[in-house]
Amino acid sequence: MEIISFEPKYAKDFRDLNIEWLEKYFWVEPHDEEVLGKPEKYIIEPGGNIFFVREHDKIIGTVALMKIEEGIFELTKMAVVPAAQGKKIGQKLMVHSIDFAKSRGWKKLIIWSNRKLENAIYIYRKYGFTEIPIEGENPYARGDIKMELPLS
Repeated sequence: MEIISFEPKYAKDFRDLNIEWLEKYFWVEPHDEEVLGKPEKYIIEPGGNIFFVREHDKIIGTVALMKIEEGIFELTKMAVVPAAQGKKIGQKLMVHSIDFAKSRGWKKLIIWSNRKLENAIYIYRKYGFTEIPIEGENPYARGDIKMELPLS
């Protein structure tokens, strides 16, 4: 099992993994369609990154770091294939993302989530994210919790 960075050949895996969990728990919003359909435009080109967990040449998990403003990135689009859930893949992606952000000197990571995703929120808290007020523009109609992790 290894964590690798985005390559165009993995764009379909990124989209498919995320569409699967969104449809299972919620719905696919227009913002999701746009970002998942054009990850290079919305995530990579502005300075973010997408990571994948690859096992035996198969992509089994993903997460993205999408730039909000200078030094502030959204940790978003984390998904793991159902067959690999329970193997702490989400936690491995979380550690990798935090380490990557710190190595870049970023100020903080932000997460918008939904309280219904109890396991995900547990992981976010475990790694130091704390709840903050939802102010300003929330990109997700389903987002009812916002969390941050200061990095400096």
